[in-house]
Amino acid sequence: MNSNPDFSKIKAFVFDVDGVLSPSTVPVDDSGELCRMGNVKDGYAMQLAVRMGYKVAIISGAISESIRHRFALFGISDVHLGVSVKLPKLMQWLEESNLTTDEVAFFGDDIPDYECMKAAGLSVAPADAANDILQIADIVTPCNGGNGVARYVIEMVMRSQGKWMSTEDAFKW
Repeated sequence: MNSNPDFSKIKAFVFDVDGVLSPSTVPVDDSGELCRMGNVKDGYAMQLAVRMGYKVAIISGAISESIRHRFALFGISDVHLGVSVKLPKLMQWLEESNLTTDEVAFFGDDIPDYECMKAAGLSVAPADAANDILQIADIVTPCNGGNGVARYVIEMVMRSQGKWMSTEDAFKW
């Protein structure tokens, strides 16, 4: 873990879903649909980041239109689902977004996120991430997946860049 990460270059946040933005345990309803939970403080920080000009994307192995719908509510249109190998998708998204690896924070919790976390300028893991991920993360949040991981780091980055609560946009959804 990097005890003093540099947030100055970060222009984008890329997230895995299960185990990062939702808890690792995902209930299943009677029809077999996975019922993911989300943290409202994560949602607030993500939508504020979008409104403040940061690029935000989702890269997940999960396949569920409810995920796409959830993040569209926050202004996030770059939602890539069913991605079994994430690094090529991350690199493609960075190129399309005119970003470098140094400018992105990648949030992951398990082995499918490993390569993206190694490539990113800032790698973030929830406290309950897999051991291999905890060992390479620049930041391990004090919270478990689904319990404010995004908010914790987005707020840190935006505060360090002087953008947290810096405009009237901060006080609305």
